[in-house]
Amino acid sequence: MAVQNPFFGKRDSDVLQPRQPGSVLGGGSTSGSAGTTSAQPSGIGAVTTKPSSSQPVSAVGESAGSKLTVGPNIKLKGVEITDCDTLVVEGTVEATMDSRVIQIAEQGAFRGSAEIDIAEIHGEFDGTLTVRDKLVIYSTGKVSGKIRYGKVVIEEGGQLSGEIEAGIGNSGSRASSSTASSSAAASSAS
Repeated sequence: MAVQNPFFGKRDSDVLQPRQPGSVLGGGSTSGSAGTTSAQPSGIGAVTTKPSSSQPVSAVGESAGSKLTVGPNIKLKGVEITDCDTLVVEGTVEATMDSRVIQIAEQGAFRGSAEIDIAEIHGEFDGTLTVRDKLVIYSTGKVSGKIRYGKVVIEEGGQLSGEIEAGIGNSGSRASSSTASSSAAASSAS
C-alpha cells in the first residue's frame, strides 16, 4: 500500500538552499531564490514562489541559450566546444571554442584558443583569446598569450600579459598592438 506524503513536491526555502552561482563567480550574494518568496515567520505556513523572467547569474545577464558548466575539480581536455552560448569554467579546460560568453571562476583555468563575444575572467586564461566585444579581467584574473579585444575593463590587481591587440570589435580598427606585461593599478576601459 503506497502512502503519499502531503508535502510531496513542496520545499521549504529555509531548509533547502540552492547552490549560489554568484559566490563562485564573484557576483556577490544572492537571496537564494530566483523569484519572489512569501513565507510566514519561523517557516510556518505555505511558501509560494513566483519565478522571475531572468536569473541573476552574472553581470552578463544571460536569459536563455545553451550553457556548459565545468565544475570544480573537473578537467576537460582536448576538445572543441561548439554551439555553446555560455561556458562557465570552475575547473580546468584545455580546448578550442567559439562561443558568445565565457566566465572563468576564481579557481578555474582555460588553456587553448577561444573566440568570444564577452569574457569575464576571475581565474586564469592562457592561450589565444579573441574577444569581439568586451573583456573583463577581475582582481584575481590572469590573462596571458595572444589577446585581441574590442573593449577591456581591468579591475585593480587583474593581470594582462602577452601579445595584446586592441580595437577589433565593432570599430574594426586597430587601436594599438604591443607585446606587454602589465598589472592594472586601477580600473581602465578602452
